[in-house]
Amino acid sequence: MASELLRPGERLDDLLIGGLKIIQQVDGFRFSLDAVLLAHFATVKRGAAAVDLGAGTGVLGLLLAARGAASVTGVELDPDMAAMAGRSIVLNGLEGRLAVLCADVRSIASGGLLAAKRWDLVVANPPYRSPVGGAVSPRGAVALARHELAGGLDEFVAAAAYLLKERGRLAMVHLPERLADIVGAMRAAGLEAKRLRLVHPAPDKAAKLMLVEGVRGARPGLAVEPPLHVYDAAGRHSAAIMAYYRAGE
Repeated sequence: MASELLRPGERLDDLLIGGLKIIQQVDGFRFSLDAVLLAHFATVKRGAAAVDLGAGTGVLGLLLAARGAASVTGVELDPDMAAMAGRSIVLNGLEGRLAVLCADVRSIASGGLLAAKRWDLVVANPPYRSPVGGAVSPRGAVALARHELAGGLDEFVAAAAYLLKERGRLAMVHLPERLADIVGAMRAAGLEAKRLRLVHPAPDKAAKLMLVEGVRGARPGLAVEPPLHVYDAAGRHSAAIMAYYRAGE
């Protein structure tokens, strides 16, 4: 089946979790460790209904399904990426649990695309940079994934606030320098940041990413979890990172 689903310029990669495989572009945008970290940080209650904003390759949907989510609906602006993610769903036999809509995240809060106040979990790996924050890639999918060309932080948080039921959760991966912006955007939208974990390349390196989770209708009070190191002092993947893959065996 895999050969029938692949298109020119695409390849098949093993996620090394739960036997899952994903179709990706050979020379275009491909998912990174950011998505894996987010999938394992998010609070995924068994049977949860989730939405993945800016789904890209669809990797978050696959990983959330492996963690027990009953359904994951991805929203992806790029039609080629959305179609590719849909083929990965078919490849893994998850048509009954996962779906990808080709739509603009910015249209969600205006209604009509997805039901309001229905979802248990929203995840987002949004673009980190403003259009003036560094060189923008000439490759469309890569540019959209890295720069806020089709919706920024406020739009992603507004979409999540529209979708989440009371006590529903928004989990996001972003840059540590945007923490104040994220906490402020969540609070303005009726979400409260409740969990934070900083991600360091190694024990002696400054944090390069952060994982943050907000809850709709929660009281103030942010819990800062122990730092997550991608590599240990010897340059090997840390035990915490390796545990993600062992958990999916």
